[in-house]
Amino acid sequence: MTTFHVLSGADASVAHPGIKKIGVADVFDALRLGFDDFREKPSHYVFLCLIYPIAGVVLITWSAGANMLPLLYPLVSGFALIGPVAAIGLYEISRRRELGMDYSWPHALRLHRSPALPSIMAVAAMLFVVFIIWLLVAQALYVQIFGAEPPDSIAAFWNGIIGTDQGWNLILVGNAVGFVFAVIVLATSVVSFPLLIDRDVGAVSAVETSIRATLVNPVPVAVWGFIIAAGLVIGSIPVFVGLAVIMPIFGHATWHLYRKMVEPGPRARSH
Repeated sequence: MTTFHVLSGADASVAHPGIKKIGVADVFDALRLGFDDFREKPSHYVFLCLIYPIAGVVLITWSAGANMLPLLYPLVSGFALIGPVAAIGLYEISRRRELGMDYSWPHALRLHRSPALPSIMAVAAMLFVVFIIWLLVAQALYVQIFGAEPPDSIAAFWNGIIGTDQGWNLILVGNAVGFVFAVIVLATSVVSFPLLIDRDVGAVSAVETSIRATLVNPVPVAVWGFIIAAGLVIGSIPVFVGLAVIMPIFGHATWHLYRKMVEPGPRARSH
């Protein structure tokens, strides 16, 4: 029976996988490979990612109904902070396709069999904590600038944001703070989940490897982050429906980016 472990691997050690130096061209090649994975059976992958447009609409409805308009933008933009968690199943699909195994979509739902599941849940919990902190900080910024009184209406809220100096201060400061959160999440998750899908190394090793991969490849990772941000904006415009296509491609591409940046090693399993 596999021993329960979270922070380290099954042998209680913390692995330090080697990191490869890549270029910007490798980022676009990973994106191309991700599109190839998506194109192979797109209906399956769109089905997996329908949670994104659905959740986006739910977020908008909930925030408006609960008179929480100031948190609408932080909720939508912060949703990208937990995107790597939603793409876990897609990493598994790409892994299985790479190995020549059956990669039909039900396999994306069978990660409960993975010995690295506790570590995956730990890293996912870390991202959810970051997401909650971002919402708290965003709310504090709004209260600091506009006060604790909620806006009377959507129109009043919009006019206050776009038509006043306080609103533009909130936009500038809020986006600057959000950028810091995005950088933290990108650095800690760019390869951490694919690594845990591929090898049972533990949460500490996964996050540490992701940070090292970012430090060794700052420009390619920055370009990757910009591509993700641009894609999320484009995909969000038609009521989040575009995310049902954008997110699967990015999910598969993340797997291939991991394979380009991290030296190969012993794999956890081949189920």
